Amino acid sequence: MKLFPYLVLIRPANVLTAISDVIAGFAIAGVMGSFTGAYPLPDVLLIILSTIGLYGGGIVFNDIFDLDLDRVERPERILPSGRLSVRNAVSFGILLLSIGILTASLVSFSSMTIAVLITLLALLYDKFAKHHAILGPINMGACRGLNLLLGMSVMPLSALGNLVYLIFMPIVFIAAVTLTSRGEVSGNNRKSVFFALCLDLLIASVIITLGILQILTLSVVIPFVVLWLFMNLNAKVRAIIDNQPQRIMFAVKTGVLSLIPLNATYVAGFGHWMYAILVLLLFPAAILLSRKFSVT
Repeated sequence: MKLFPYLVLIRPANVLTAISDVIAGFAIAGVMGSFTGAYPLPDVLLIILSTIGLYGGGIVFNDIFDLDLDRVERPERILPSGRLSVRNAVSFGILLLSIGILTASLVSFSSMTIAVLITLLALLYDKFAKHHAILGPINMGACRGLNLLLGMSVMPLSALGNLVYLIFMPIVFIAAVTLTSRGEVSGNNRKSVFFALCLDLLIASVIITLGILQILTLSVVIPFVVLWLFMNLNAKVRAIIDNQPQRIMFAVKTGVLSLIPLNATYVAGFGHWMYAILVLLLFPAAILLSRKFSVT
């Protein structure tokens, strides 16, 4: 069995961003600040395996449901080109989602519930929501927000208090990325990209405000949030000025990959800057993978 078509299908660079989501969740939950006997390393590894399965499975079914459209717009992709059969893709997607739910269930009931919700929302997006201007971005954002919560679920969610509301930041940001993606084939989405840019500025403002309120460590967070914001402003401004598919696709790719520095921001603020650097090391790996495997 050739593995390469399966790797192409799951978008390996994107999977790294999903892993960074749950690592950020670990930091918010306080796990990374403790190396005592209570440190749930097996649970952490299970959650990482879970997010790989959930994200990979969601991406696989995205391409399955898009097959008819891709035959016209992107015939070079794995499924429309015939390099992998639809039957094998369906089996692969089911396997990945099953692994995602099963491994989460070994951590806690809360983790399993979140994994099931992610699965349902991913399939809802793949089949229906992506075609709706408002529901689509919110749905995709909710998947990422729940992925952050999946990482946080290594600890009892009831113990996290108001920190649970931090899941709304990836919801807003991924909604912005999804808005930007509306036009990556045809272009002419300047208003959507501008609105997405405004959402990026809102997120940066919220993070800085959390630092001022001493919920995050502001001095440690600033370099990470500046890196994240610069990446997105640069890509989106270029896409607004030259509103062509190539620029838009680059803005989408940048947005997806910049989830890693955004998650490193959470880790720096709630954990320690050294852990944040380790998360940030996923970024060059994701860049290299994005040159070999598609991101959008």
